[in-house]
Amino acid sequence: MPKMKTHRGAAKRFKKTASGKIKRAKAYASHLLGGKSPKRKRKLRKSGLVSEQENKRISNLIQ
Repeated sequence: MPKMKTHRGAAKRFKKTASGKIKRAKAYASHLLGGKSPKRKRKLRKSGLVSEQENKRISNLIQ
């Protein structure tokens, strides 16, 4: 069986932290920003973590 290839789309979106958690960017920050409050847009700039349920599936994609 050959090695699994890294899913390049997932590799661009997710990064592993030093403790093994998976970092992700927040959604809803790319367009239609005029209707969102400055506080909401500021919070969208921060990164988030992938939920525990999705952790195994995404770590398989990015290895």
